[in-house]
Amino acid sequence: MQKILVVDDDPEILEIISDVLQDGGYEVESAINGRVAIEALEYNFYDLVITDLNMPEVDGMGVLKHIVAKFPDTLCIILTGYGTIKGSVEAIKMGAFDYVAKPLKSDEILMIVEKALRYQDLERENILLKNQLRQKYRFENFVGKSPAIQKVFELIEKVADTDSTVLITGASGTGKELVARAIHYNSSRRKKPMVTINCGAIPEALLESELFGHEKGAFTSAHKARIGRFELANGGTIFLDEIGDMSPNLQVKLLRVLQEQKFERVGSVKTLYVDIRVIAATNTDLKEAIKKGTFREDLYYRLNVIPIRVPSLIERKSDIPLFLDFFLEKFNKIKNKNIKGFSPEPVSAILQYDWPGNVRELENLVERLVILSDHEEIDIEDLPESMRENKKKVHTFEMTIPAEGIPFSAAVDKYERLLILQALNRTNWVKKKAAELLNINRTTLVEKIKKKNIVRTSLMRLSENSDPTAKA
Repeated sequence: MQKILVVDDDPEILEIISDVLQDGGYEVESAINGRVAIEALEYNFYDLVITDLNMPEVDGMGVLKHIVAKFPDTLCIILTGYGTIKGSVEAIKMGAFDYVAKPLKSDEILMIVEKALRYQDLERENILLKNQLRQKYRFENFVGKSPAIQKVFELIEKVADTDSTVLITGASGTGKELVARAIHYNSSRRKKPMVTINCGAIPEALLESELFGHEKGAFTSAHKARIGRFELANGGTIFLDEIGDMSPNLQVKLLRVLQEQKFERVGSVKTLYVDIRVIAATNTDLKEAIKKGTFREDLYYRLNVIPIRVPSLIERKSDIPLFLDFFLEKFNKIKNKNIKGFSPEPVSAILQYDWPGNVRELENLVERLVILSDHEEIDIEDLPESMRENKKKVHTFEMTIPAEGIPFSAAVDKYERLLILQALNRTNWVKKKAAELLNINRTTLVEKIKKKNIVRTSLMRLSENSDPTAKA
């Protein structure tokens, strides 16, 4: 139940307002003057304070100042008599939510209180959502431990809290927008909006209006004025995805915004100034586009202050098992399933696949597997036929000594490594069982794994030469 404090030096008005609010389902406390109200605020939390403007000792403005300074989560409504409207307007400027003129009407009081508390709920929800976004895009929440992606994380951390323009490159599906959001939500601009626009998905004729807005009558279908994305992003970040698809004409206008932080709406002569950070992304080679004359060189260098290249999934294959676990947990929750994991054979096929669609393609695959699988574990038969056929055949480990000889120690080390990997693969990395297959002690196996720096994702390298049990 929401709690309201009513403040008025007139006991009759105090009682009337309190009764109206209690009948409306609110928890109500009262204070006979501003001093008592301030004391009450120090010991209790109130969602809303309704205070008279003119009171002895401490007036309504004094109560309002105290609330604004010390209790920003509490809203304040001012009660005002005839002839003091001007003072109420001043109170609004100081931070009051609204004012109610006397004589009071019950339905008017309830309406403005409901409006204030609904606004407060939306504000709290907005803050909660922003906090959740900040939590989501914290660096430790990112999936990936490969050296390639760790370099990206380190770079994001260094540049996030600057205002430098960032150009993110990489193939489709690698997570360029995720990188952009990580930069924004770890910067000092995180409380302001991040506005995203795909420059390749909107026709040129409409893109200018989307970016800069337009005035009523600026073109045939402009029936009313519209605010553009740059205005919406004021104080925050604008993310220009697929910047390589922007027309040369718009590139000129974008260059001006980057240089001067100002622009005009379509059909207007009024110059608008904005304070924004620009992050751009593309999957095309902009240097090649410059050679072809489809992208401005001066704009490229203006955008490319901080370049960040997001590696493709094939460059960070060691992260695939982490993604499998992450997406499996995600889609188990969404689809209300309880799949325990992946058996070794489908993991082998997944690791050997080239993943042209990168992380997005992998995510789509896991979603499909979770929906269609009827097993406790994802099996090789659950994979698409093309992926099963693509699985590399196991080759026999053969060794011949060339005329120039071989490095004996290295050859033995490779042979031993392959034996360990195959034993681990067959037992799903249960070290006790793997040691039994190899007829060695578990502690001996663990020491060899550490010494040879064998990690779980290495097991798929067996596909190159993976049957060390064959005759040499």
